[in-house]
Amino acid sequence: MDSYESVLLVKNEVFVFKIPPRPSNRGYRAADWNLQEPQWTGRMRLVAKGDELIMKLEDKATGELFAKCPIDKYPGVALEAVTDSSRYFVVRIQDDNGRTAYIGLGFGDRSDSFDLNVALQDHFKWLKKEQEGEQTQQQNLDLGFKDGETIKINMKITKRDGSEGNRPKRAVGGSGGNLLPPPPGGSRLPPPPSPQHAPSPAEPTPGNSEWGDFNSASAATSQNPITPANQQNWVQF
Repeated sequence: MDSYESVLLVKNEVFVFKIPPRPSNRGYRAADWNLQEPQWTGRMRLVAKGDELIMKLEDKATGELFAKCPIDKYPGVALEAVTDSSRYFVVRIQDDNGRTAYIGLGFGDRSDSFDLNVALQDHFKWLKKEQEGEQTQQQNLDLGFKDGETIKINMKITKRDGSEGNRPKRAVGGSGGNLLPPPPGGSRLPPPPSPQHAPSPAEPTPGNSEWGDFNSASAATSQNPITPANQQNWVQF
């Protein structure tokens, strides 16, 4: 797109004049030029190429380039209006080697000079809007952290019931009350066997002589039940 040329304005008849040096105390005046004898007559084309804007003075029959004027802004040094007429301008032409010179440029009709003003103003308005749009796009896309820039995140974790803090510790030893420790200095006796697993009176439980005496007494009682005849002896015991 930068190599594509867009023609903004064409005027088939323009006049070029040789101008005297610029007065130090005032601007250029077209009345100081020899307007009856122009130095050259030809065609003017205003061409935009990317961000560049060039006024080209060409032969209107062959299209051969007579001079060109790069315009970086308007109003500016490259193209300046005279103080006494709206149809004449001072143009700074430039060759391929960078050498510059100033010439006078005039139109035969005021409408032609008006068209030139409008085309110049529209181009630089468009160029300014394009530059502002590119800057805005770059700012929107620049989402990365700058050098030394950090971010701080404050995270607050809330439990499902809305409470905060540590959960209460579960009791050790399964569900139910706490187990009491055994009494100091003694050993715990094993629990008595259930009736279905109790040994017969003739078979004492090994290692537990205390429970053997208890079983013997139980067996004697079952053999001699308490009756009215021996109840008196039981009470005396």
